[in-house]
Amino acid sequence: MSHPTDDAARREALPARGLLLPALAALAAFLILVGLGTWQLERRAWKEDLLARVEARVHAAPEPVPPSAAWPHLTREADEYRRVRARGTFDHARETLVYTVRGEDAAGPLKGQGFLVVTPLLRPDGPPLLVNRGFVPLGLRDAATRVAGQVSGEVEVVGLLRFPEEASWFVPANDPARDSFYRMDPVGIAAARGLAAAPFIIDQEAGAVPGHLPAGGGTRLAFPNRHLEYALTWYGLAAALVAVAAAFLWTRRGRRPG
Repeated sequence: MSHPTDDAARREALPARGLLLPALAALAAFLILVGLGTWQLERRAWKEDLLARVEARVHAAPEPVPPSAAWPHLTREADEYRRVRARGTFDHARETLVYTVRGEDAAGPLKGQGFLVVTPLLRPDGPPLLVNRGFVPLGLRDAATRVAGQVSGEVEVVGLLRFPEEASWFVPANDPARDSFYRMDPVGIAAARGLAAAPFIIDQEAGAVPGHLPAGGGTRLAFPNRHLEYALTWYGLAAALVAVAAAFLWTRRGRRPG
């Protein structure tokens, strides 16, 4: 015959065992949410450091384009948005038009659909460089409609060193066979034009281009920085989970068998 004290202990243990798995699941979820919030704070610190470095680079005095021997060692973190300069002659016959849409927040008066004009800069002292000379509207894709901007002779280009655009589900892949380009892919563009050019592109600064086209200086330097908002969201979810778990345990406590 069982003792009344033993029966009471078993009744107390049954609810405790039933709460073990939910409690462990809630703890795991809580730790994950807190971890995600902390990760977002770390990303925020990284983004702010990146913004500070980019701001310093774009306002620095222009440096010579890195020599070809250094190209394999360039990295986004250390070199993108460096302000550089180079001299050479534009090869307008092999320009490439990269489709783009300039929103209302874009610099300059030109908005809407159009193309970025990427032109090889032939140099006497090194391999060609691909230069993003700037934006032209859809109706001016034909170079014959903007002859004044097809400058000849040796020029000096000053601009920002840019790496290839990363692939995105929202941007179609380039189709060189149809001469259709949607992403800044210097290696692919150079190959399509029969060039062995640099693995980066120079975004030319705005300047006194005859006819004002292409319109340079349109590099976007806006980097979304909503990491604090995301961190607070994750921490808020963690706090809500704690509140729900506490309410659940309180409810179960009130339903204990007598």
